[in-house]
Amino acid sequence: MKAVETNLLKFLQGTKQFIIPIYQRKYSWTINQCRQLWNDIVRAAEDEKVKGHFVGSIVYIERGLYQISSVPQLLVIDGQQRMTTLTLFLLALGKAIEGSEQVCDITRKKIMNYYLVNNDEEGEQRHKLILTKSDKDTLISLTADKKLPDEYSQRVYENYMFFLEAIQKSEVDLNKLFQGISKLIVVDISLDRDHDNPQLIFESLNSTGLDLSQADLIRNFVLMKLEPKEQTDLYTDYWYPMEKSFGNLNDSTLFDRFMRDYLTVKQGKIPNIQDVYAVFKDHVYQQSEHTVTEIVEDIYRFSKYFVKLAFQTEKDKDINQVLNDINSLKVDVSYPFLLELYEDYEQLKLPKEDFIKILRMVESYVFRRSICGVPTNSLNKTFASISKEVDKDQYLESTIAAFVLQDSHRRFPKDEEFIQESVIKDVYNFRSRNYLLRKLENFNRKEIVDIESYTIEHIMPQNPNLSSEWRQELGADWEEVQKKYLHILGNLTLTRYNSELSDKPFIEKRDMEGGFGDSPLRLNKGMGKLGTWNEVEINKRARSLAEQSVQVWGYPRLSDEILSKYNKKATKGESATYTIADHPELQGEMLELFEELRKRICNLDSSVRMEYKKLYIAFKTTTNFVDIVPQKSRLRLSLNMAFDEINDPQGICKDVSNLGRWGNGDVEIGLSSMDEIENAMFLIKQSFEKQLDDE
Repeated sequence: MKAVETNLLKFLQGTKQFIIPIYQRKYSWTINQCRQLWNDIVRAAEDEKVKGHFVGSIVYIERGLYQISSVPQLLVIDGQQRMTTLTLFLLALGKAIEGSEQVCDITRKKIMNYYLVNNDEEGEQRHKLILTKSDKDTLISLTADKKLPDEYSQRVYENYMFFLEAIQKSEVDLNKLFQGISKLIVVDISLDRDHDNPQLIFESLNSTGLDLSQADLIRNFVLMKLEPKEQTDLYTDYWYPMEKSFGNLNDSTLFDRFMRDYLTVKQGKIPNIQDVYAVFKDHVYQQSEHTVTEIVEDIYRFSKYFVKLAFQTEKDKDINQVLNDINSLKVDVSYPFLLELYEDYEQLKLPKEDFIKILRMVESYVFRRSICGVPTNSLNKTFASISKEVDKDQYLESTIAAFVLQDSHRRFPKDEEFIQESVIKDVYNFRSRNYLLRKLENFNRKEIVDIESYTIEHIMPQNPNLSSEWRQELGADWEEVQKKYLHILGNLTLTRYNSELSDKPFIEKRDMEGGFGDSPLRLNKGMGKLGTWNEVEINKRARSLAEQSVQVWGYPRLSDEILSKYNKKATKGESATYTIADHPELQGEMLELFEELRKRICNLDSSVRMEYKKLYIAFKTTTNFVDIVPQKSRLRLSLNMAFDEINDPQGICKDVSNLGRWGNGDVEIGLSSMDEIENAMFLIKQSFEKQLDDE
């Protein structure tokens, strides 16, 4: 490797051609970065004390053994963003000089011939800088002063126009501007193909432009080591079609997410989004028996599944409808499981009918949990690992068992819990409100209703100043009734007559044109026969719709005999069983205190389980988060946290990390009266949430 500090314009002079390899990202500098460069050039131009301004390094390597061009061709490993931007500035400066009446020391023709083109060459070899596929034709058109191609690079053109307008509007003398760019310094780094590793050098360089995305790093890693012909074939056959399917990676976030999900499938654990590139490199090194082409083929195949999931582009309408429903729930964390599912479906290991059944089960699992308010902290880990529990010789059966046997905060809510929570849920402020109403309205319906063209209607109005008719309808406690039932499922429907219905009394809403009695929607079925709308009717309708929801979002069924085959926990030996009788200290005031605390802890979440142990009482989700040791005059609580993790504003916690105590954790508190329960629950909740986060 040879590294030399040199003047930018001197670096560009002479017959040569810089080629941006196909694996490099597109030109991506923004107007803000161009403005920063413009300010640097103006400062260098106007300040005579500035003898030089460093703009970064340009790293390149000769194209290779198969080079047939008479013009030396140099592949740019790093520095393409600043090279392209400086080229655009020189183009704009030349154009401004040509259109100016000012006498200049430099002409547009000289700028072109010295720095932008190889004057004695023709065709593509004439141009000193050749960009990648989507940017190349735009830069060539600007250099040749020709009409832009139909599909031009917006970023290249916008940045050129920024410099042209900045120069034309500026009061800086054009000669001085040229002097400013003449002061720019670069580090010229030429690599030796036989001795230097371009990939390692590329990774070690600090970019002064946009940070490289994980997608950029992965693409470079895959393609950089190959000879140009192999690069072209791999890029054209796999990588470019993949980039195109992701929207040409104008925003690499989605591709980075895909690579994380792909690696989760391959490695069985979820990499941090910032570590995707490092994990990918490890994955490649572990796949030493596979060629780069085979690895890229595999990535390309899985990317097609991901695109179908993310954009619902599956050609099979039945499958695509399920994907659309799943996407409505915004449950991207399920993608690792769904990618593997898709692969098995495409490889004919999973029949279409079973594929759809599993997709529908995933939809029900996610939606039921959402309605029931089950914590989502570990949902990504559930979907990352659940395929390990699937026996692909009994694909559908074992997958159903894997979901049904999830417990605690991973559970699949059963019908009773789902109905109970559906009846009382604040649906109006629920994220998936429209999805819920769409699915209810269109269940088993061939003539699909587009609910997006409808608005949400509160049957009992939202207006806090209810009319006398509504107050009479709801009864003496109308304020409490309105507050309690306003936003629940039983009081919500769909209409296109929202403004007409307004706050009118129920009978008027029922009988008017377009009213509930005149509605073709199934959600309004039966309301035309009601004579009143009150707490009783709201609850009846809520219960009816909740029971219908059980059919829409079904709970998968397997016999106990089949489930027992997959239930590993059931095969473990039963330990000794203890009851409250094993804790004689719980009597009188201590029993009352314990019962109140028990209710409060269990109400944290329906996943909380209480177990009587020999020496303490455990409250757990997947593991204990608080243990209670009953004593004669107090309850001694152990919180399963490190002492330095607890937020204890009252200073009531004790560090027992070096003491022998019954219970789990390093934090201890004492509770002797009802007045102390609020402070205790504040601390207990921290331990509960920590266990979920850790899981």
